[in-house]
Amino acid sequence: MTRIAIIAAIPGELKPLVRGWQHERRNGVHLWRFRSSENEWIVACAGAGVDAATRAFAEVEKSGPIDEVISTGWAGALRDEFLLGQAYDVSTIIDASTGERFVAACPPDDCSLVTSSRVAGAAEKKRLAATYEAALVDMEAAGVARLAKMRGIPFYCVKGISDGTTDQLPDFNSFISPGGQFVLARFILFAILHPGYWPALIRMGENSKKAARNIAQSLQNLLDERGSASKRNDNPNHQS
Repeated sequence: MTRIAIIAAIPGELKPLVRGWQHERRNGVHLWRFRSSENEWIVACAGAGVDAATRAFAEVEKSGPIDEVISTGWAGALRDEFLLGQAYDVSTIIDASTGERFVAACPPDDCSLVTSSRVAGAAEKKRLAATYEAALVDMEAAGVARLAKMRGIPFYCVKGISDGTTDQLPDFNSFISPGGQFVLARFILFAILHPGYWPALIRMGENSKKAARNIAQSLQNLLDERGSASKRNDNPNHQS
């Protein structure tokens, strides 16, 4: 049986994909599974950042070796031609902390991504775009790519854009715990007290939902094209 791991940061990024799948939470990691006669997909979310992605990867490996891995979830745009709410196959991943570059097995899409240790605001996005000539920014993909390279397994990266190059959003880093968990209650209180952010947050929420739907469709297409997915009519989430 081919085991395909799909690593994201938070459950909302893959909600449209995993609807109806078997779910459990183990050691602080959310896990969803879908099996066919030949393949098993395992989605794992442990929080934001490379360390959290590493924990998610390790939790999947506890029940057997991984044959392929996909890093996915929301990302910020660094170039205006990459559209809010859309999902893109990423071909090159750059680790901003080490300078390492990883090549994904996704088809070339002129889409490179830089992994940062922090959520990038508008000024940081501008710097990252100039420094790395990247299209997107996230906090996990380089860590997943490194783990795949160490194990000699195929690595893919599919990212949906939740926020644009100049969006004026709160500093989300203030609401992420050391373990990579988003502290929702504290953020909600902050948002209530700062109504100036409401329009931008509403737009981000709408774009994030659209991006999650497009991520789900892109992953289904990718897995089908690779011949790793079950037949479409075996997948409860496939829509004709």
